[in-house]
Amino acid sequence: MRKSLKVRYHSKPTHKMKLQCILLGSILCVVLASPAGATDWTVLFDGKPTDKLRGYKQTGFPTNSWVITDGALKSIPGHGVDLVTVDMFENFELEFEWKVSPGGNSGVMYHVAEIANAPYETGPEYQLLDDDKHPDGRNPKTSAGSLYALIQPSGDKKLQPVGQYNQSRIVFKSGHVEHWLNGAKVVEYEWGSPEVKQLVVKSKFRNMPGFMTQKTGHIDFQAHGQEVWLRNIRVRVL
Repeated sequence: MRKSLKVRYHSKPTHKMKLQCILLGSILCVVLASPAGATDWTVLFDGKPTDKLRGYKQTGFPTNSWVITDGALKSIPGHGVDLVTVDMFENFELEFEWKVSPGGNSGVMYHVAEIANAPYETGPEYQLLDDDKHPDGRNPKTSAGSLYALIQPSGDKKLQPVGQYNQSRIVFKSGHVEHWLNGAKVVEYEWGSPEVKQLVVKSKFRNMPGFMTQKTGHIDFQAHGQEVWLRNIRVRVL
């Protein structure tokens, strides 16, 4: 006579089972949050001197244009040298925090090639700005978060008061580009699309033959003349 098989059921999850579920859930969240094919994050700046950034068309860090203060990179007022990543990127995700002085103006450019006098002649710009006190704030296409002089940010844009840090993110994946500001996607476009090319033709960049034509390039942090603070800068390849 075959013995009956006894099956034990737990009426309530055990402590061990709960811990396993929490662990598996955390792993699943990380997997779902990471874009397919994304590499680990590379820290470009975390409050200490970095060998991941250098001056535009320079081999070293431009100490006459940037200083480290309170865990942030701060531009020195006056004519300065932009910072560029040592590495070049095609598809990437960039995260950083920033603030500007009253009336301050700066930007982050990408797909920058060191073939022109200035980075903005090749790479488009994510605008960093005091919208209230800088004249560029009067035009949505040149306001904070915009694709500078080309595409204005959406109505979901929320900008922190001057003196407080904003969180920004730039995503470039297979020609699809997104600008994020304080948790909201404010700009979205397709690199090299007919629509964007038409915007360039109608802009001040029309006489710059290398503008938005580079397949890959450096990420550039602009020294515009006013003070800007940058911190917690990291990037990963997508």
